[in-house]
Parts: sequence; C-alpha cells; structure tokens
Amino acid sequence: MASNSDSRSERIARLCAETALFMRDHVLSRVSHDLRSPLNAIHSWAYVLERKIDAVDAAAQRALGGIRTGVDQQVQLLESLVDKTRAQTRKLAIERAPFALDALIDETVDDVRTALADARGVTLAVQGTPTGATFDGDRERIAQALWLMLVFAVETSARGAGVTLEAGAAANAAQFDVKWHATPQALADDAAAHLLEPFARVQAGELQETGRHAWVLALCQRVAEAHGGKFEQTPLAEGGAAALSLSLLAG
Repeated sequence: MASNSDSRSERIARLCAETALFMRDHVLSRVSHDLRSPLNAIHSWAYVLERKIDAVDAAAQRALGGIRTGVDQQVQLLESLVDKTRAQTRKLAIERAPFALDALIDETVDDVRTALADARGVTLAVQGTPTGATFDGDRERIAQALWLMLVFAVETSARGAGVTLEAGAAANAAQFDVKWHATPQALADDAAAHLLEPFARVQAGELQETGRHAWVLALCQRVAEAHGGKFEQTPLAEGGAAALSLSLLAG
C-alpha cells in the first residue's frame, strides 16, 4: 500500500502536469490567433497585387502563386497541428457533484504548504472558514485551480512572507481570493524551491498586457469559465499588493 507521502507526491506531480498542459494549450491558442491576422493580410494583399501586375508577366504570377501557396500551407499547419493539439482543453468538460467546501480548502492548503510553502519559508493563512458550505461543482478541477493560485503566490513571495486565502460561499456561488505582497524576483531564484517550470516562471515575471494573466494560470481561467465564473489577476509589482480572484457559480 502506498504511503501518504507517496500519494501526495503523485498528486503534486499530476497537478504540475495539468498546469503545464493548460499553459501549453493557452500558448498554442495565442500563437494560432496571432498568426492568422498577418496571414490573412498577406493573402489579401496578394490578390490586390494580382490585379496590378501584368497577367503576361510569368515571373510575377509565379511569385504571387508562391505567396498564396505559402499562406495556405501555414493555415493548414495551424489547423492540423496547433488547433488539434489544444482540442483537449479547448472545451473543459466538468463533472458536477456536491462536496464540502471546507474539506477541499483544508486539503489544498495542506498540499501547498507541504509541497512548497514550508520549503520557501512562506506562511499560508486562511480566512473565512469554516464556511459550512456544500458546493455543487467539479471538486477536482476546483482543487487544481485553487492549488495553482496558492502555488503561484508562494512562487512570487520572498522568504518569510505570508500568503492569505480568503474564502467565501453563498447559496449558489463560491469565491476565493489569494492575497500577498509580490516579489517577482523570487521566480528567478535558482537557490529556492520551485514547482512551476522555468519557462512558466520567466513568462510570469514579465509585464502582462492589461486584463491578461500569466500564461501558467490558464487552468484557473478555464475552470472559472466552465463554472460560469471569472478569474482575475492583479499585476505583479515588486513589494506591491498582489491578488488572484476566482469566482464560481454552482450548478
């Protein structure tokens, strides 16, 4: 029989893998979207040039044909490779069932504390519990999102810092707010313990576009959308107040 330590290690490994999967598919989605616009523009301008170039100019016609063929090949690659690859998470299927919210919170906080927070010297505090609430949602997916929010906060905290989880529940909704004072430089500290992969930490430390979140938090966004809710991230600023917010609607 596997020990509790082995079971926890397997669970953390699975959570890290899910985080990486959703980040990969989020990046592929951005690539697909950002490449289609210039490809469409190239295709349109090729037709404009076709009307301007002499039809008997064989070399020019071959050049235009090559441009259109190249564009079509790139679009086909996007459809056959990028779009199909991210199909697994494009529409997140959830399995709703009633579960005790307090037990989920306790288990998730304990996982983060054992897997990363203790090693980083970061204190985790919970406010708003016990809620005494039963929530109708996908327990596994919500646990994944909450785990990632807390891990991200710990990853961007200095040693000795504190992270607070504020939890709340109503008749048909649940709200999770993770708050801390950010130290983005901690993401690049090779001497510190980490759970997020290097690429994710590098991107998370970069300035995000307004209204965008770090790519590594894509799982949180998808879980929120699947539950009719919303996910938000405040910008990371050295020493500034930071927050992640996850709101969910019950089934």
